Amino acid sequence: MPAIVNAEECSGCGTCVDECPSEAITLDEEANLAVVDQDECVECGECEEVCPNEAITVEE
Repeated sequence: MPAIVNAEECSGCGTCVDECPSEAITLDEEANLAVVDQDECVECGECEEVCPNEAITVEE
């Protein structure tokens, strides 16, 4: 299952954007929220590991 962002926990810091190897994550600067392109996500879990707010989960 592709990465899922918990909007209540996401601070929009961009750490996940910088670390995503498939460039599947972008920032919605208006909402200050990370957005995952479900079609591009390769489910590697890098975003989940680097998120300082534990706002992203990747379920296997």
